Amino acid sequence: MTIPVRDLPSPNHDMRPTDTPIDMLILHYTGMQTAQAAIDRLRDPAAQVSSHYLVDEDGAIFRLVPETRRAWHAGRSVWRGHTALNGRSVGIEIVNPGHDWGYRDFPVLQLAAVCDLCLDILGRHSIPQRNVVAHSDVAPDRKQDPGEKFDWEALARNGVGLWPDGVADAGTGDPIQDAAGLVAVREALATIGYDVVHDGPMDPALATVLSAFQRHWRPEAVTGAADIGTRTRLQAMLPLLG
Repeated sequence: MTIPVRDLPSPNHDMRPTDTPIDMLILHYTGMQTAQAAIDRLRDPAAQVSSHYLVDEDGAIFRLVPETRRAWHAGRSVWRGHTALNGRSVGIEIVNPGHDWGYRDFPVLQLAAVCDLCLDILGRHSIPQRNVVAHSDVAPDRKQDPGEKFDWEALARNGVGLWPDGVADAGTGDPIQDAAGLVAVREALATIGYDVVHDGPMDPALATVLSAFQRHWRPEAVTGAADIGTRTRLQAMLPLLG
């Protein structure tokens, strides 16, 4: 299948490192009031930001940077022990005003276009499904995008990313606070790919990472708590990682 893509070149890119594979796909929302404002910023040399693609709310796909080049989208970020993620990733910006400008549902046409684009990218690169992630996954202390309204479950059903099928939400009861009780939670987060220290009680840093996990894999309640529903989803993720 040929994906219709319109080229809107951005000057904001450079050479990829020659010794680093393209093994990540990072999804963002634009977080700006309009699509045009986002496009203008991603193409502004003074902004020094870009992405490889942008998907508008009507499903239109724009290519800003060739996949062979390093776009500047992830910023300070970590996943599965790797840093400097721009060098190993393809970045997709999805038009949505975001949490600061009236966060709203992603239209069906837009989600379908994102899915088609992701499948197209996955067909060109050896990107494991565990490395199809959110900006908030790789930079949880800075970012919330694409957020809890993004339908990661639907993408996974169509072959993009991971989702623990058949794991109903177990609710927000029984939150764990003590260090001993949180060992398995911290280990699971680290195994999935998050940058998290391996011991200690509940603290703001852990709550931030848990919120990122919840936005992606437990959107029913983004609380930052290690409650029973979050722990159940965490453990259900581990057999999927390969």
